[in-house]
Amino acid sequence: MKQPLNRQRRQRGFTLMELLVVLAILGLLMSLVGPRVLNQLGGAKSKTAGIQIKDLEQSLEMYKLDVGRFPSNAEGLNALVRKPAGAAGWNGPYLKSKEVPLDPWNREYNYKYPGEHAEMDIFTYGQNGVPGGEGEDSDVGNWR
Repeated sequence: MKQPLNRQRRQRGFTLMELLVVLAILGLLMSLVGPRVLNQLGGAKSKTAGIQIKDLEQSLEMYKLDVGRFPSNAEGLNALVRKPAGAAGWNGPYLKSKEVPLDPWNREYNYKYPGEHAEMDIFTYGQNGVPGGEGEDSDVGNWR
């Protein structure tokens, strides 16, 4: 009767070899899937910036419908949340957040009116904060 008990005890756990094989398979999967996941995360900030810029652009259009013009460069995007002097017809705030959002890299969005690329330009310089660049360092604007 002692032999069947020994067999049952041996069959309960995993051997070291089985655990090593499982760890090797998991490591292989992570080496194949990991870079793809990280690439998707990297582009998320640029996509977020694009979405925020579109929201700001729509809010500026609402501002123009009420006031009859876009905010000046001096008034900037703050005109969407605080009434500028001489903005007759202002019916804001035009943003739900009651504050102008920062870009995904915690910097203020740039605003130019009249714009160089569109009627008005809203843009961010990306992760590096300087004009130009590629990938996450590339500029994101309402003209792209």
